[in-house]
Amino acid sequence: MSIGGYMQLVCCPSHPDADLIEDHRAGDQICSECGLVVGDRVIDVGSEWRTFSNEKANSDPSRVGSAENPLFNGSDLSTLVGPAVSASGASAHPSTTAGGGNAADMIKYQNRRALSNSDRTLLNAFREIGGMADKINLGQAITDRANYLFKQVHDGRSLKGRSNDAIASASLYIACRQEGVPRTFKEICAVSRISKKEIGRCFKLILRALETSVELITTGDFMSRFCANLNLPNTVMKAATCIAKKAVETDIVPGRSPISVAAAAIYMASQASECKKSQKEIGDVAGVAEVTIRQSYKLLYQKARELFPEGFHFVTPIEQLPQFKSMTWSPVCCFMHSHSLCTYPYCRHLNTATLLAFSNN
Repeated sequence: MSIGGYMQLVCCPSHPDADLIEDHRAGDQICSECGLVVGDRVIDVGSEWRTFSNEKANSDPSRVGSAENPLFNGSDLSTLVGPAVSASGASAHPSTTAGGGNAADMIKYQNRRALSNSDRTLLNAFREIGGMADKINLGQAITDRANYLFKQVHDGRSLKGRSNDAIASASLYIACRQEGVPRTFKEICAVSRISKKEIGRCFKLILRALETSVELITTGDFMSRFCANLNLPNTVMKAATCIAKKAVETDIVPGRSPISVAAAAIYMASQASECKKSQKEIGDVAGVAEVTIRQSYKLLYQKARELFPEGFHFVTPIEQLPQFKSMTWSPVCCFMHSHSLCTYPYCRHLNTATLLAFSNN
């Protein structure tokens, strides 16, 4: 309590260091040593769970509303008019007012006036972020950070012309990166209504506008999740992690994204074990095309003996692992490719002048 501007601590006079027990029903503070009531009229700051209806099981006992949200301009303390409830606890039918208007329409109009345009935009964006986070099982800390990022962008008005859904999706992607649980653009795009290209644009604009940064993603950020989704054992996950880590450290896969390197490492480790996974299965989980996995796998296969961890049990020897040979370049192949007749997927493309030069020769 406060007396004369100074804070006075409530404690037992006989046992100043003893813990106090709060009796919320009686509103008392009791000494745990001697049982002396040292304080009364304790205010319960929790939710009010009483209800003054007919105590029906289907009635909502909470009458105090949701928790205060500091991200809203009005601290979320505005009053909204709810629908009429009958004595049985069910929603009553909308009635007609004395002026001839529908009560439901009047409630809807009143609630629109209670929220400002800014708060309404924030509310819709927070619902969108919460829905996307629930679909990919993200925690509340990530959702709160994404909401805060969207609030900063909205107040700064630095992304005019961009849709709120795109900003919300990019904010969720940045929040995942900053919280140490990164998700790929394709994963965010799968639960959003925005294209991957637009999310990527908003991602760069938000980083520039807020002058913030995110940690670089590594192969280890995705390895455990990808292997768990593929139902791979722990030994394969450890081998894939070692392969990807050594490949990055020795610069075997220059210019390759960590996601594609992780997918190729999982493919190599699974093919050497008894739990073999195809490129399509890994590509569906990692969101990487099969050709991308093959290109990274070719680079890893050249140093396969150096990449596998010591003591790894090979079910399939390295010599018998899948090998993909690149098609050799030929002017006939490219001439057929320009006419949509080529069957080689890895041939180069030549311009018309080069094709004419080869045809003349």
